[in-house]
Amino acid sequence: MKEKIISHSFTVLLLITMFYHGLAAQRFISDSEIALQIIRRNEQNFKNVHQLLIAFNETPDDPSIRLVFLEKRSERWQIISDPISGFIGRNGFANPGKKREGDGKSPSGLYQFGLLFTYLETVNTRMPYLQSTEEDKWIDDPKSNDYNRHVRGETDAESYERLLLQSNAYKYCLVIEYNTKPVIKDRGSAIFLHLHGRREGATAGCIAIHEKDMVKLLSLLDPSKNPSIIMGNKNVLLEGI
Repeated sequence: MKEKIISHSFTVLLLITMFYHGLAAQRFISDSEIALQIIRRNEQNFKNVHQLLIAFNETPDDPSIRLVFLEKRSERWQIISDPISGFIGRNGFANPGKKREGDGKSPSGLYQFGLLFTYLETVNTRMPYLQSTEEDKWIDDPKSNDYNRHVRGETDAESYERLLLQSNAYKYCLVIEYNTKPVIKDRGSAIFLHLHGRREGATAGCIAIHEKDMVKLLSLLDPSKNPSIIMGNKNVLLEGI
Protein backbone atom coordinates (compact mmCIF):
# COMPACT_ATOMS: atom_id res chain seq x y z
CA MET A 1 0.00 0.00 0.00
CA LYS A 2 2.83 2.38 0.91
CA GLU A 3 4.54 1.64 -2.41
CA LYS A 4 1.33 2.48 -4.29
CA ILE A 5 1.02 5.81 -2.47
CA ILE A 6 4.64 6.69 -3.27
CA SER A 7 4.15 5.66 -6.90
CA HIS A 8 0.97 7.72 -7.16
CA SER A 9 2.67 10.77 -5.61
CA PHE A 10 5.56 10.44 -8.02
CA THR A 11 3.18 10.27 -10.97
CA VAL A 12 1.35 13.42 -9.82
CA LEU A 13 4.65 15.25 -9.32
CA LEU A 14 5.82 14.20 -12.77
CA LEU A 15 2.61 15.44 -14.39
CA ILE A 16 2.87 18.79 -12.57
CA THR A 17 6.50 19.16 -13.67
CA MET A 18 5.61 18.35 -17.28
CA PHE A 19 2.75 20.87 -17.16
CA TYR A 20 4.93 23.73 -16.00
CA HIS A 21 7.71 22.83 -18.41
CA GLY A 22 5.10 22.89 -21.13
CA LEU A 23 4.03 26.38 -20.13
CA ALA A 24 7.64 27.55 -20.14
CA ALA A 25 8.17 26.07 -23.59
CA GLN A 26 5.02 27.76 -24.86
CA ARG A 27 6.25 31.13 -23.57
CA PHE A 28 9.66 30.62 -25.15
CA ILE A 29 8.12 29.75 -28.53
CA SER A 30 5.71 32.67 -28.26
CA ASP A 31 8.42 35.25 -27.53
CA SER A 32 10.68 33.86 -30.25
CA GLU A 33 7.94 33.79 -32.85
CA ILE A 34 6.93 37.36 -32.04
CA ALA A 35 10.58 38.40 -32.45
CA LEU A 36 10.82 36.69 -35.85
CA GLN A 37 7.57 38.31 -36.98
CA ILE A 38 8.95 41.71 -35.96
CA ILE A 39 12.11 40.94 -37.95
CA ARG A 40 10.11 40.03 -41.06
CA ARG A 41 7.90 43.12 -40.80
CA ASN A 42 10.84 45.53 -40.42
CA GLU A 43 13.44 43.73 -42.54
CA GLN A 44 14.05 46.78 -44.75
CA ASN A 45 15.39 48.66 -41.71
CA PHE A 46 18.06 46.05 -40.88
CA LYS A 47 20.23 46.19 -44.02
CA ASN A 48 23.39 47.07 -42.08
CA VAL A 49 22.42 45.39 -38.80
CA HIS A 50 23.70 41.89 -38.04
CA GLN A 51 22.98 41.76 -34.30
CA LEU A 52 19.61 42.84 -32.96
CA LEU A 53 17.98 42.97 -29.54
CA ILE A 54 14.18 43.06 -29.75
CA ALA A 55 12.39 44.54 -26.72
CA PHE A 56 8.59 44.59 -26.59
CA ASN A 57 5.64 44.70 -24.23
CA GLU A 58 2.08 43.42 -24.61
CA THR A 59 0.26 46.67 -23.82
CA PRO A 60 1.78 50.13 -24.43
CA ASP A 61 1.69 51.30 -20.78
CA ASP A 62 3.09 48.08 -19.28
CA PRO A 63 6.61 48.55 -17.82
CA SER A 64 7.34 44.80 -18.06
CA ILE A 65 8.98 43.66 -21.29
CA ARG A 66 10.48 40.62 -22.99
CA LEU A 67 13.77 40.73 -24.89
CA VAL A 68 15.07 38.43 -27.62
CA PHE A 69 18.60 38.61 -29.05
CA LEU A 70 19.24 37.59 -32.65
CA GLU A 71 22.17 37.49 -35.04
CA LYS A 72 22.18 37.38 -38.82
CA ARG A 73 24.22 34.42 -40.02
CA SER A 74 24.44 33.33 -43.67
CA GLU A 75 21.66 35.82 -44.48
CA ARG A 76 19.31 34.27 -41.93
CA TRP A 77 18.30 35.64 -38.53
CA GLN A 78 18.94 33.22 -35.70
CA ILE A 79 17.97 33.48 -32.05
CA ILE A 80 21.20 33.00 -30.11
CA SER A 81 20.01 33.48 -26.53
CA ASP A 82 16.95 32.52 -24.53
CA PRO A 83 14.34 35.29 -24.21
CA ILE A 84 14.73 37.30 -21.01
CA SER A 85 12.56 39.63 -18.95
CA GLY A 86 13.16 43.28 -18.17
CA PHE A 87 11.58 46.63 -17.41
CA ILE A 88 11.16 49.94 -19.21
CA GLY A 89 9.77 53.35 -18.21
CA ARG A 90 7.12 53.36 -15.52
CA ASN A 91 4.58 54.59 -18.10
CA GLY A 92 5.51 52.08 -20.78
CA PHE A 93 6.52 52.91 -24.35
CA ALA A 94 5.92 56.23 -26.05
CA ASN A 95 4.56 55.99 -29.58
CA PRO A 96 7.19 56.46 -32.31
CA GLY A 97 8.32 60.08 -32.37
CA LYS A 98 6.35 61.00 -29.23
CA LYS A 99 8.98 60.53 -26.51
CA ARG A 100 9.44 63.68 -24.39
CA GLU A 101 11.75 64.59 -21.52
CA GLY A 102 10.34 63.56 -18.13
CA ASP A 103 7.32 61.62 -19.44
CA GLY A 104 8.38 58.38 -17.72
CA LYS A 105 8.22 56.52 -21.03
CA SER A 106 10.77 54.64 -23.12
CA PRO A 107 11.17 55.58 -26.79
CA SER A 108 9.98 53.32 -29.60
CA GLY A 109 12.16 52.70 -32.64
CA LEU A 110 15.41 51.24 -33.94
CA TYR A 111 18.65 52.46 -32.36
CA GLN A 112 22.32 51.51 -32.31
CA PHE A 113 24.16 50.58 -29.14
CA GLY A 114 26.93 52.98 -28.18
CA LEU A 115 29.52 53.29 -25.41
CA LEU A 116 29.36 51.12 -22.30
CA PHE A 117 29.92 52.84 -18.96
CA THR A 118 30.99 50.52 -16.17
CA TYR A 119 32.25 50.56 -12.59
CA LEU A 120 34.81 47.88 -13.51
CA GLU A 121 38.32 48.20 -14.89
CA THR A 122 37.80 45.38 -17.40
CA VAL A 123 34.70 43.84 -18.94
CA ASN A 124 34.31 40.70 -21.05
CA THR A 125 33.02 42.48 -24.13
CA ARG A 126 34.13 43.71 -27.53
CA MET A 127 32.04 46.85 -27.14
CA PRO A 128 33.93 50.08 -26.39
CA TYR A 129 33.71 50.92 -22.70
CA LEU A 130 34.77 53.54 -20.20
CA GLN A 131 35.24 53.12 -16.47
CA SER A 132 32.91 55.57 -14.76
CA THR A 133 34.18 58.19 -12.31
CA GLU A 134 32.49 60.69 -10.04
CA GLU A 135 33.02 63.28 -12.79
CA ASP A 136 30.99 61.40 -15.41
CA LYS A 137 27.51 62.76 -16.12
CA TRP A 138 24.82 62.39 -18.75
CA ILE A 139 22.98 65.67 -19.21
CA ASP A 140 19.16 65.67 -19.05
CA ASP A 141 18.62 69.45 -18.87
CA PRO A 142 16.96 70.50 -22.18
CA LYS A 143 18.18 74.08 -21.72
CA SER A 144 21.83 73.03 -21.64
CA ASN A 145 24.13 72.96 -24.65
CA ASP A 146 25.27 69.57 -23.33
CA TYR A 147 21.74 68.10 -23.46
CA ASN A 148 21.72 64.33 -24.00
CA ARG A 149 25.50 64.12 -24.04
CA HIS A 150 28.18 62.61 -21.84
CA VAL A 151 30.28 65.12 -19.91
CA ARG A 152 33.28 64.37 -17.74
CA GLY A 153 33.84 67.38 -15.52
CA GLU A 154 32.11 70.77 -15.51
CA THR A 155 28.81 71.54 -17.23
CA ASP A 156 26.36 74.43 -17.35
CA ALA A 157 23.46 71.97 -16.95
CA GLU A 158 21.14 72.33 -13.97
CA SER A 159 20.31 68.60 -13.96
CA TYR A 160 22.07 65.43 -15.05
CA GLU A 161 22.44 61.70 -14.42
CA ARG A 162 25.56 60.66 -12.55
CA LEU A 163 27.08 57.56 -14.13
CA LEU A 164 28.75 56.35 -10.93
CA LEU A 165 25.99 55.60 -8.43
CA GLN A 166 25.80 54.22 -4.91
CA SER A 167 23.68 51.37 -6.30
CA ASN A 168 24.63 48.78 -8.93
CA ALA A 169 22.10 50.13 -11.45
CA TYR A 170 24.83 51.59 -13.66
CA LYS A 171 27.47 48.95 -12.98
CA TYR A 172 26.92 48.15 -16.65
CA CYS A 173 25.30 51.07 -18.46
CA LEU A 174 25.11 50.67 -22.25
CA VAL A 175 24.11 53.76 -24.21
CA ILE A 176 21.13 53.40 -26.51
CA GLU A 177 21.74 55.97 -29.26
CA TYR A 178 18.33 57.60 -28.98
CA ASN A 179 18.12 61.30 -29.85
CA THR A 180 21.88 61.58 -30.24
CA LYS A 181 22.40 62.14 -34.00
CA PRO A 182 21.18 64.87 -34.00
CA VAL A 183 20.16 65.89 -30.49
CA ILE A 184 16.72 67.53 -30.41
CA LYS A 185 15.87 69.50 -27.27
CA ASP A 186 13.19 68.01 -24.99
CA ARG A 187 12.85 64.79 -27.03
CA GLY A 188 14.30 62.69 -24.21
CA SER A 189 17.75 61.89 -22.88
CA ALA A 190 19.89 59.36 -21.01
CA ILE A 191 18.32 56.24 -22.53
CA PHE A 192 20.43 53.30 -21.39
CA LEU A 193 20.36 49.53 -21.07
CA HIS A 194 21.37 48.99 -17.45
CA LEU A 195 20.81 46.78 -14.41
CA HIS A 196 17.79 46.60 -12.13
CA GLY A 197 18.28 49.27 -9.51
CA ARG A 198 14.87 49.56 -7.86
CA ARG A 199 12.70 47.04 -6.12
CA GLU A 200 9.70 47.78 -8.35
CA GLY A 201 11.78 47.38 -11.51
CA ALA A 202 10.33 50.18 -13.66
CA THR A 203 12.66 52.96 -14.83
CA ALA A 204 12.35 56.60 -15.88
CA GLY A 205 12.73 55.61 -19.53
CA CYS A 206 15.68 53.21 -19.76
CA ILE A 207 15.65 49.42 -20.11
CA ALA A 208 16.70 47.45 -17.03
CA ILE A 209 17.65 43.77 -16.98
CA HIS A 210 19.24 41.32 -14.53
CA GLU A 211 23.02 41.28 -14.19
CA LYS A 212 23.46 37.70 -15.41
CA ASP A 213 21.57 38.58 -18.59
CA MET A 214 23.60 41.75 -19.09
CA VAL A 215 26.91 39.93 -18.66
CA LYS A 216 25.91 37.34 -21.27
CA LEU A 217 24.65 39.96 -23.70
CA LEU A 218 27.83 42.02 -23.42
CA SER A 219 29.92 38.94 -24.15
CA LEU A 220 27.96 38.40 -27.39
CA LEU A 221 27.84 41.95 -28.74
CA ASP A 222 30.22 42.64 -31.62
CA PRO A 223 30.72 46.23 -32.88
CA SER A 224 31.56 44.93 -36.37
CA LYS A 225 27.99 43.61 -36.61
CA ASN A 226 26.40 46.99 -35.85
CA PRO A 227 24.52 45.78 -32.75
CA SER A 228 21.21 47.58 -32.40
CA ILE A 229 17.93 47.46 -30.54
CA ILE A 230 14.38 47.70 -31.82
CA MET A 231 11.99 48.55 -29.02
CA GLY A 232 8.31 49.30 -28.62
CA ASN A 233 4.89 47.87 -28.05
CA LYS A 234 4.44 44.50 -29.75
CA ASN A 235 1.60 45.66 -31.98
CA VAL A 236 3.45 48.84 -33.00
CA LEU A 237 6.53 46.85 -33.99
CA LEU A 238 4.42 44.31 -35.88
CA GLU A 239 2.87 47.15 -37.87
CA GLY A 240 6.36 48.33 -38.87
CA ILE A 241 8.36 51.40 -37.86
